[in-house]
Amino acid sequence: MTSSPTVMTALPAEHRARLMSLAREVSFDVGTRLFEEGRHADRFWIVKTGTVALDLHVPGRRAAVIESLGHGELVGWSWHFPPHLWHLGAEATSPVRAYEFDAATVRSLCERDPQFGCAVAVWVGRVVADRLHATRVRLLDLYAPYGSGRA
Repeated sequence: MTSSPTVMTALPAEHRARLMSLAREVSFDVGTRLFEEGRHADRFWIVKTGTVALDLHVPGRRAAVIESLGHGELVGWSWHFPPHLWHLGAEATSPVRAYEFDAATVRSLCERDPQFGCAVAVWVGRVVADRLHATRVRLLDLYAPYGSGRA
């Protein structure tokens, strides 16, 4: 699991309430693909229960799982940054219940309410930065001299 900021810890209560008012509860069976790398990013999710694996297409091989997300975590950030194309793929690795958000609706609210938009941008940016850092540490653990990935 990652240590990315959850919506509960990242957004002030009033912004969190506005965002959650746009949520729709959904569920996914094991093996359901939430999205595919390179396709249009038109929604995102916050996991209530279950686990979602983020994966990377590897030509001629199975997709490589690079991260596992669970309770409270944001699934999908590509919706927030043009050209709004998924950078990874995602699959439910256990039964998942989640809050689903329409990306265009959230982006529109961000444009109309700059304070809300700033809070969402900082949250999504922190998620991306934390995941990038976690990936860097994993790569150092795999490929650098022993112990290089530890601070």
